[in-house]
Amino acid sequence: MNRKAKRFTVGGVLLLGLLAAWLHMADKNYVYKALVYNFADIDDNLIFDQRTVDAPAKAQPWPQAANYNKVVFPDGLQQLHEELESVAFLVIHRDSILHEQYWQGYSDESLSNSFSVAKSIVSILVGAALRDGAIKSIDQPVADFLPSFKEGDKQKITIKHLLMMSSGLNWDESYANPLSVTTEAYYGTNLKKVIKRLEAVEEPGKQFSYKSGDTQILGMVVEAATGKSLSRYAEDKLWKPMGAEHDAEWSVDNPTGIEKAYCCFFSNARDFARIGKLYLNNGIWNGDTIVDPAYVRESITPNGLFNASGKPADYGYQWWLLPNYKGQNIFYARGILGQYIIVIPEKETIIVRLGKKRGERIDGHPSEVLAMIDAVNGVVE
Repeated sequence: MNRKAKRFTVGGVLLLGLLAAWLHMADKNYVYKALVYNFADIDDNLIFDQRTVDAPAKAQPWPQAANYNKVVFPDGLQQLHEELESVAFLVIHRDSILHEQYWQGYSDESLSNSFSVAKSIVSILVGAALRDGAIKSIDQPVADFLPSFKEGDKQKITIKHLLMMSSGLNWDESYANPLSVTTEAYYGTNLKKVIKRLEAVEEPGKQFSYKSGDTQILGMVVEAATGKSLSRYAEDKLWKPMGAEHDAEWSVDNPTGIEKAYCCFFSNARDFARIGKLYLNNGIWNGDTIVDPAYVRESITPNGLFNASGKPADYGYQWWLLPNYKGQNIFYARGILGQYIIVIPEKETIIVRLGKKRGERIDGHPSEVLAMIDAVNGVVE
């Protein structure tokens, strides 16, 4: 090795050593895991600590429709599934499975990451805690539950501000930057410390600004209010009452830590569809009220806020909305890689799609969501 090459090698080693030392001193060791795995994946339950959400001893299986898997969808929909690497596509019509399809070895039992679909689940759990009386009102200050919010302008933030994605906190919703707070929350091991560092930089309740941190705080509020982990509360209020067929999982930041509330609830298409059915039926499951209908209606009504571009948010309480889409008022939960629970109340229909890729946006909504709605509307009455 010549002198120049040797000097370059030594310099590179020193640089890497300095970088490693800085990452350690800055408490950013999570970056190594982020670099190894590069980007979030639907099978990340294999790389994180998980907490089980137990299914009941007696499940409530979905019945099959008389024309189960006999409806014919447009060829373009099948092509779209293949292009975006869908792993599950399920259509529930009037409480029966009309159509289901799986790819790449996935099945009706396979666990798959829902990513931000979990945000809608957390919103439901807030509603359940309200009904239980553990939370008195969504206008309660977060500081009533989390002491770190008794400081400065964070005292102004209420549960409602978080539900509406309008906290005004300085959370950087960046997925590509390995040093962003979003990356640290996903790959790190101390979510409480991440949340405690946040500062109020804008007036809450004034502008819609999508931030996973808002949902993470909601999850921590539910835990503090109920005295139960988010997984246990979801088990008690959702998974067991709704008769889920399989256990679910929720990623936690460390084995004794807390759930990644803003993401990382793992289940299958059939059990995810139960979330849609619960809200299709106004929070009532087989005659039992899990969430008050008034809260459900508020959750799927536009919250009246505008985003930074001055456009209506098309957002309720952690639910995405398609108001008056071709004469229908549709609401849906969505995850970053194209995970969806779509509810079309006028057609008593629920669509679940799980997969590895998402398409382009049209007016803020994923193009595949619109394509699936159009295709399903064409085959159901």
